[in-house]
Amino acid sequence: MQSLGRRYVGWFNARHGRSGTLWEGRFRCAVIETEGYLLACMRYIELNPVRAGMVVRAGDYPWSSAGFHLGQRQSQLVTDHPLFWALGNTPFEREVAWRSLLDQGLPDQEVRKISESAFKGWACGSDEFLTWLANRTERPVAPRPRGRPLTG
Repeated sequence: MQSLGRRYVGWFNARHGRSGTLWEGRFRCAVIETEGYLLACMRYIELNPVRAGMVVRAGDYPWSSAGFHLGQRQSQLVTDHPLFWALGNTPFEREVAWRSLLDQGLPDQEVRKISESAFKGWACGSDEFLTWLANRTERPVAPRPRGRPLTG
């Protein structure tokens, strides 16, 4: 991703006679628990322009999948997960259900948890999921307690 980003920025800057960065910060990713957090993360992402004060409604932001999910735009770039399809049997039912979820927003605690996961690279999920994941990887999945580890 880093190499692709560097090449694209160079091409874009040369084409448009400009210099500097195009995007704020670096590419970020985090492991998420699909069942409990996928739809919450989708809502978090689609509500970012609303939280930033860029638009009043999520579907109004042109660079978001929200307009697609709300039936306002078509896109060949979006492929929905089965959990999204489970929101309704018809596209109209899914659009209504998704609009309701976006209108509800996310609790502040959920926004903080997803933000921390994204910005710090920690896994996002239930305690059971984090334990399961920690047993299958050598990489830490959550922040360790501060200070030196206690030895017995």
